[in-house]
Amino acid sequence: MNLQLGKVYIAHADPKMATRTWQEAMLELSSHGKEVSQKRCTRELNSKAFDIIRNKAIIATTSEDLKAVLKRGGAAANNYLRRLHNLALGNGWMQWHIIAPKQWPKPEKKPKRAITVEEHKKIIAAEQNDERRHYYELLWLIGAAQTDCATLTADNIDWQSRVLSYSRSKTGENAFLRIGGSLETLLKKLPQQSFLFPKISQTSNSDRAAEFCRRCRLLGLKGVSLHSYRYARAERAYSAGYEERFAQAALGHKNRAVHYAYAKRAKVICPPLENDMNSVVPVEEMPDLPQLAEGETIEVTA
Repeated sequence: MNLQLGKVYIAHADPKMATRTWQEAMLELSSHGKEVSQKRCTRELNSKAFDIIRNKAIIATTSEDLKAVLKRGGAAANNYLRRLHNLALGNGWMQWHIIAPKQWPKPEKKPKRAITVEEHKKIIAAEQNDERRHYYELLWLIGAAQTDCATLTADNIDWQSRVLSYSRSKTGENAFLRIGGSLETLLKKLPQQSFLFPKISQTSNSDRAAEFCRRCRLLGLKGVSLHSYRYARAERAYSAGYEERFAQAALGHKNRAVHYAYAKRAKVICPPLENDMNSVVPVEEMPDLPQLAEGETIEVTA
């Protein structure tokens, strides 16, 4: 009786609140961000896990309903369901948390790692298609996302200033990279007009990923994907002592937290401490300092 009475009051405040379903929230969430993000969001929200709440009224949803979605889906379902929940709360479509922020189950994410130089060399040696081999080599050198690398054109290269630049399709962030010797050698092997990878640029993300997985499977390589090249670029930069702001800008990361997540597995070998200690003047060799009375000061010049 109290629930029905509450719905009457709610209907007067917002006539649609009593009947608004999660499908409406899903449509709004899938319209946020760049086109590539919208497609990824739509694909996940159309999965069977979200069928549990798709046509259910938001205000009639319980924590058990959301936990059923989490149980049926994976880490991606956890991410998008939480965003969906916060969107509905922020829009005023519900007046309280269905699941409190600290009570959300932590998703079990699959481990992600960088591709090693040995694995990369095996892939390059086994790949007979020149365009795909050059594509993997460019991924290794610049660490771009697979779509950003596949759609690079000759216009992205400024030979006068020796800079390779592109805008990330996912975030819109710009990346500018100085062309070094290895990158220059590779770029000169690629077409000097239109797309650098004419055939690969016309394939989908899933097709490129499937081809790479097939190559890894034939070589017995496990746990790597095309995205592993981004992790490899971040880890190599971190291990080499590359300045953080440059490493972050090279991958087009918006903030330091995201970049650290990519580079956190890097191993940094520190130089011997005595290398720096040799330049330190021993205390006994330092000149005697004058004794000063209380409140007395002296002028020190460089």
